[in-house]
Parts: sequence; structure tokens; C-alpha cells
Amino acid sequence: MKKLISFVLRNIPRKYIQRVSGISLKIIGLFYRGSNVYCPINEKGYRKFLPYGRVNPRENALCPDTLSLERHRLLWLYLKNRTNFFQDKLKVLHVAPEQCFMDHFEKLHGDDYITADIESPLAKVKMDIHDIPFPENSFDVVFCNHVMEHVDDDIKAMSELHRVLKPGGWGILQIPFFEPIPDKTFEDNSITDPKEREKIFGQDDHVRLYGKDYPDRLRKAGFNVIEENYINELSEEEVRKYALPKGEIIYRVEK
Repeated sequence: MKKLISFVLRNIPRKYIQRVSGISLKIIGLFYRGSNVYCPINEKGYRKFLPYGRVNPRENALCPDTLSLERHRLLWLYLKNRTNFFQDKLKVLHVAPEQCFMDHFEKLHGDDYITADIESPLAKVKMDIHDIPFPENSFDVVFCNHVMEHVDDDIKAMSELHRVLKPGGWGILQIPFFEPIPDKTFEDNSITDPKEREKIFGQDDHVRLYGKDYPDRLRKAGFNVIEENYINELSEEEVRKYALPKGEIIYRVEK
């Protein structure tokens, strides 16, 4: 299973994976049901989650029914327990929407839940994040996770998200970190060889390697930044039960 998932992630474009992964993995999920781990999104238990990753797939990572990964389950718990996202009617912009969230967020916020992506067949709006086609102060909440490492100008993209967020609004902007985390974010457009890009940036479709200055880049775009160490508020049993990512900081931004 590890080799199959690694092959698919490395060789099949994301937009095609999104079209077929849901049904096929739900079938596989029937054979993984149990009580060792639990997905808070669909409230179902499993013997274990599926492995996931391009190079060295992580064990116990992907829920076959919701398609949630460790970071998604952590974010779900954070949104539910530490924000008003599940209580209030909000206008939400979700860039590069994660499949595990879309149906649930749509039920919560209806037509005010806007999904957007430059290529995803699942998104409502096709858009370039460098030039968001909405007026300023349009949204109560913005989500944009694991996107900034792909875009040409991350400060411009962050600034656009800041522009369309209402005063008093908030968002979650997560990015991947690779150990050892450098002090400064590294970019070099002259590196074009896919293997070299993967070696330096973590994936061949990444254009930068984020460092410890990531919060400062968000501030440069105009945001107030709160580094939420929510994982440390949970018990070891909860971390194990939900198969959560140890050490993951949630970057909550506010305008």
C-alpha cells in the first residue's frame, strides 16, 4: 500500500487524484474499520489509517473515508473547540479546498462558503491567488493551507487574502516545514531540475523552503499572527486516538 500511494502521489496530477480518490478509498475503508484510531470529522473508528506521503509514506496518516490527514484532524478539532466557525453563520473563502472539509463546511455556511482554486475541478471559483476576484473586506474567514509553497509570490498572495478579509476577520494559513527548519525562507528560481527541487524544497512542485521567519512573512502582508500551539493542549491519548501531528503549530491570522 505504501508503494502504491507513493507512486500515485508522485506521478498523477492532483486534479485527477481528486476525481477518483474518494470512491476508491471508501471501498478500502470498509476493510479498515475498527476502534484503534478515530476520525473526528466523520466520527468513525478504524483499526488504523492508511499510509500517506510521496517519498517515505507516513504510517497511520490518511483516513480512507474523509481523506483527512493528521493536520486536517488537528485543524477540525481546533475549529470546533477554539473558534466560532461551527456556531456562527460566516462568509468563508477556502483556497485549494481540502476534500475532507468541503461538504461539512458547505452544510454549515451554505452559499457563503466559497471554494477557489486555479485548477481543482472541485472548487466553485477558478482563480489565481495573486489576483483574487473579490472586493476588499468580503470574508469573515479565509483558509489557505499548503498553498504558499507553490505560488510565485507568496507575499502578494498573502496580501490578497488580507485585502479580502473583513476587519476583525481571521484565517488559517498553514504551510509545510521540513527538518531541519532554516532560520530564513529559501527561494531560488534558477533551480528547475525536478529531482533537485525535491531535494532542496521538499517536493518538485514547491518553489520555496519555509523557515522560522514564516510568521514575519505573514506580518509583512499585513496580518496579525497568532501561533497556536493547540496540539499541546490535548492529552497524549487524544493525540494517539486521532493520529495527530506532534509539534504542528496552527498559524491563525487576523485583520
